[in-house]
Amino acid sequence: MTQSTDKTRIKQHAERSVPEEAASILAQGLVAHVAFSLEGRPYVIPFSYHYDPAVPDRLYLHGSLDSRALLHLASGAPVCVEVCLLDGLVYSRTALYHSMNYRSAICFGRSRAVEDETVKREILREMIARYFEGRAEGRDYEAPSPAHLDTTALLELFIEEWSAKARSGEPKGPRDADPEAPGTAGVQPPRRSSK
Repeated sequence: MTQSTDKTRIKQHAERSVPEEAASILAQGLVAHVAFSLEGRPYVIPFSYHYDPAVPDRLYLHGSLDSRALLHLASGAPVCVEVCLLDGLVYSRTALYHSMNYRSAICFGRSRAVEDETVKREILREMIARYFEGRAEGRDYEAPSPAHLDTTALLELFIEEWSAKARSGEPKGPRDADPEAPGTAGVQPPRRSSK
């Protein structure tokens, strides 16, 4: 990966820059927001993905062979991928200082299609294990057949640059440290879906 450039340099709240945490954030994340431009229009699409910190400059996306996004990205078009971990919702005694505790990584790169069936099979097996710890091929689920592999697109994204940013801690409003001030302040866990 290249050194930080204007594209990846943190400008707003530069003190929150944590490039050394980018690999950890990608390894822990569950949803990658994949951004690209096609025919002059911007798109952002959520994907499940695979990332292994042992190979820090690669990230894998998979989906249907007919996916417009994957077909476009397989051509080597520029792509931006963002992964965010939400750690807490920060509430303040002042409206302006409501915030979130988070860790976020943004990657820039280009992709290519993975055609080798053995590599495809291994990456998909590792991806299932990353999302579902302890599940084993052959015991908990049937391995993908050649027909299933033939209908699945797998892209290898080469990460050229990345940045990471994080916020942690309590609210930082002007009256938040004063227990006698009116209102409330603190951090609550992220809300979960009610479904």
